Amino acid sequence: MRKWFLVVYIWVLMGFPMSVFASPKEVDKADNAFMMIATALVIFMIVPGIALFYGGLLRSKNVLSLMAQTTVIFALVSVIWIVYGYSLAFSEGNAFFGGFNQVLLKNISVESLSGSIPQFVHVAFQGAFACLTVALVVGALGERIKFSAILIFTVIWTTFAYLPMAHMVWGGGILSQDGALDFAGGTVVHINAAVAGLVGAYLLGHRTGLGKEAIKPHNLPMVFMGTSILFVGWFGFNAGSAGSADGIAALAFINTIAAAAGAILSWTFAEWIFRDKPSLLGACSGCLAGLVGVTPAAGTVGVGGALIIGLLSGIAGLWGVVILKRWLKVDDVCDVFGVHGVCGILGCLLTGVFTASTLGGSGYAEGITMMKQVGIQAVSILVCVVWTAIVAFIAFKIAAKTFGLRITVEKEREGLDITSHGESAYN
Repeated sequence: MRKWFLVVYIWVLMGFPMSVFASPKEVDKADNAFMMIATALVIFMIVPGIALFYGGLLRSKNVLSLMAQTTVIFALVSVIWIVYGYSLAFSEGNAFFGGFNQVLLKNISVESLSGSIPQFVHVAFQGAFACLTVALVVGALGERIKFSAILIFTVIWTTFAYLPMAHMVWGGGILSQDGALDFAGGTVVHINAAVAGLVGAYLLGHRTGLGKEAIKPHNLPMVFMGTSILFVGWFGFNAGSAGSADGIAALAFINTIAAAAGAILSWTFAEWIFRDKPSLLGACSGCLAGLVGVTPAAGTVGVGGALIIGLLSGIAGLWGVVILKRWLKVDDVCDVFGVHGVCGILGCLLTGVFTASTLGGSGYAEGITMMKQVGIQAVSILVCVVWTAIVAFIAFKIAAKTFGLRITVEKEREGLDITSHGESAYN
């Protein structure tokens, strides 16, 4: 014992650091379990959450096509993420893209850590976000797009739109350097997907018979089930973005409840006032509007701020799917832009407001005022909208030039379930 004390004493006298003798970093088992559960919840949002929600909104002859699209998108984006996606999003690089030093997850081992969790768990969690984002896009394209076009779009758009946005906001890129606040994906996920869906819907054109014949959701109980799954999964989405089972995760958890509740009420009562009857579809849509609105703010605003964001998101979402959609003259089948785009933009801007410590938030970085933060948020939104719109346009055009973008009118009349996949949901 004396010998070891003498060694340490001489080491310190010579000016060498004591960190050599410190215990190596270890995984926090509670954080690790929490993040694995959060990752599973985000995956649960895709299959079956989005598949059920979107599938119920379509006509019965197209429900399986939507489910097939979301399932295969999950698989395709997962492979992209493992091969090069994680590396380009989260490894060191330039202002817009990461590098290639973690292609095929090389240089990552079971000992590698991301904070207090294994890096492999971080890879899986962020990969689930990537899959979810691409799956959101297909809701705007339903009932008339070729399956091959979806696959081509997925590869191109994931590579050149999702990965750079993730790097710019979360991977140390230009928007994070500028101080943009996006806790769980207001720009990276919701605005990104919504704008891409809007571009695709314009390029595809209206569904055959729209405005001339009744085109209604075929299964509202399925929509309700999908909404319920998305709501539960969103706790993994928002609280998991804290990266550990700490107070920030708890704040994001309660903020998720507050915003969803506020938006359900505001959408329902607004619909009741202006459209005479409160609907289940309105309540489900309001729930998603509130969840989208609070996503960028979940870990930085107080509970009061989250509730206000939810209340405003319910109104904004209803405006987006009823009025804005009519102004845009676009056939966005599942109202991806009306909910995810409108409420994502609103939520990102309000994050700049309610993060203020005087309003119960965590406060701004040193030297940042509310107006300056809102300006930074606006710039991040503009960058996202322009970037993803350009990439989506190119991706859909390439898909159109290769295998074609839209099915024929005859196949559309018969339904994608039979014509594209050779099966039927209902006998």
